[in-house]
Amino acid sequence: MSRNCNSRTLGLFFLAASSALSQERGGRARIDVQHYVIQAEVNPRTQTLTANVQMRFLPVDDRISNLALELNNALNVGKVTDGEGRPVAASRSQQDFTVRLNFTDPLVKGTAAVLNFQYDGRLSGQEDSPIYGIKFASIQNDFTYLLYPSRWFPVNDFQADAFSAEVKVTVPAGYRALGSGLERKTAAGDKIEYAFEFKNASFPGSIGVVRGEPKPVSAQGVTTTFFLREGAAQAQAHGEEIGKIFTFAASVFGLPPNSSLIVMETEAGTPNGYAAPGLIFLSPRAIGKQPNIRLLSNQVARQWWGNMLYPASRNHVWITNGMSRYAEMLYLESTAGPAALEAEARDVYVEALTVEQPPLIQASRLEDYSPEYWAATGGKGAAVMHMLRYVIGPENFTKMLKAASDQYAYKPMSTDDLRKVAETASGQNLQAFFIQWIESTGAPEFKSEYTVFRTQKGFRVMGKIAQDLDTFRMPVDVRIETEGNPEDKRVEVVGTASEFIVETFGKPKRIVVDPSNRVLRFNNDQRVAVAIRRGEQLAEVGEFTEALREYQKALDVNRNSSLAHYRVAEVFFLQNNYQSAANAFREAVNGDLDPKWVEVWGHINIGKIFDITSQRERAVNEYNLALRTKDNTQGALEEAAKYAKEPYQRVRN
Repeated sequence: MSRNCNSRTLGLFFLAASSALSQERGGRARIDVQHYVIQAEVNPRTQTLTANVQMRFLPVDDRISNLALELNNALNVGKVTDGEGRPVAASRSQQDFTVRLNFTDPLVKGTAAVLNFQYDGRLSGQEDSPIYGIKFASIQNDFTYLLYPSRWFPVNDFQADAFSAEVKVTVPAGYRALGSGLERKTAAGDKIEYAFEFKNASFPGSIGVVRGEPKPVSAQGVTTTFFLREGAAQAQAHGEEIGKIFTFAASVFGLPPNSSLIVMETEAGTPNGYAAPGLIFLSPRAIGKQPNIRLLSNQVARQWWGNMLYPASRNHVWITNGMSRYAEMLYLESTAGPAALEAEARDVYVEALTVEQPPLIQASRLEDYSPEYWAATGGKGAAVMHMLRYVIGPENFTKMLKAASDQYAYKPMSTDDLRKVAETASGQNLQAFFIQWIESTGAPEFKSEYTVFRTQKGFRVMGKIAQDLDTFRMPVDVRIETEGNPEDKRVEVVGTASEFIVETFGKPKRIVVDPSNRVLRFNNDQRVAVAIRRGEQLAEVGEFTEALREYQKALDVNRNSSLAHYRVAEVFFLQNNYQSAANAFREAVNGDLDPKWVEVWGHINIGKIFDITSQRERAVNEYNLALRTKDNTQGALEEAAKYAKEPYQRVRN
């Protein structure tokens, strides 16, 4: 019986492993792209791209007879040949943005191969994007951006298969091309060819085309060259902040991959930020009067994490996304102190807990740029980094980061690689930590019980920490609050119950497990916050019924949650259910007022509802109540004053 059970378990294990591998590979033949030679011409007047691309690669699998590469659907493939000029049969699959190739002679594993592509197409920015709903490519009269995620050239194993590249971009006279690596330009009549050579394995596959003069800003020994349109006036402030961030990042991560940066403004509909080697692309909404410190620190960190160090596969992308997100927190700590870091950590922990599946080591199952993708790889990835820093100590953590930067510059990094670097830096065995947070799912909820005994020197506390994850193992701080100074002790929590003993001088009053909230875990406050965050994510994509279910989960735990009531009210307001919205806004105002801004905005929104339902006197009263709070969160007082003078008018869809 035991043998049959073990055999079945082993079979399931191999089935699961095979399934995970198949998902990571997407069922496609595996190759390793080494180098691209790209010759592209951008015509801003016709919004067209013409390209000839040579791709050199090594087959990883043997006897490859067909191959699928990703290429933007707006690009029409005219011809594909091999290294000897022989035609290669090619067809397009619009569903998954691929060009499928069939070889007469199968490719041999480990034998260098070459493919040549000729294609053209129009990229106005209105085409379907390979990443739904987000623009990554657009050719306009006064600017162009062709970012790697747009697949404007044939791409293999997005985000994981790094490459070197020679990129030549021809533009009309009066335009300038931007790219990664060493630059040279050649004039030819009424056109200019810009050539960029990037010799290391990375992702130098993003280019920009601009008009107008650059705005260089030097700060902290770093020169940032800006190509902005609407945000041109903000270049100086942004350049000074980037200089500070870059200098800080170098002190934490080690030698920078480049000594200067280029920043280009894109357009509405693009990501707030996108980083390529030596380049940062910012959307107009990301360029405000005050620099967005979080966004800029994230994008600067990606010069190291994502471009210099890159994941061995998409299952390890949590390393680069998580570290870039954590860089925001580290920089915030350096400028605003430890309290700011802890506040940010609480928010990251909530984000991390919104995704229960899959474990981080299976991140390839998540859809690129989806809320779940960022919550897991960015949010939970940053949470793991924060906990790792706590476990091995800040000095060892910085030592680990610099060692990783030194050892894996322009090389693939896996989770095991990171673990080994961390173990070397700290002298600790971290296998249990990585299994718990990277290979497993779930988070503990700590419960404690204790007994106090009087001793000759004071008191002895004998206690037990319980939680429900059987494989859990991690050091956890315990604080004994006494009539005098508190006593702190670090307890190695192993399995579902771990005992501890603490000697105190003062009489113990209560015990607090994980007083500084270092461990990603559940408690009632977290459950409320996580349910609200999930509801917000669903509401953003119009899933209002599901959003209301999540908000109700929060209210089931804390009936007095002002934020949960406020979010419910927002959904009812969007659905024109004004009576229910008014009731929920009123519940929000009368709740726990966490966060405080719910009060001022609750009154404003109740006032709007009264205006919509022709109850002007009651509306003005609500606006005045909002003004009395003196809370100007996100311009609330200006909003209240505006509608106190003139009635709010409903916006009709």
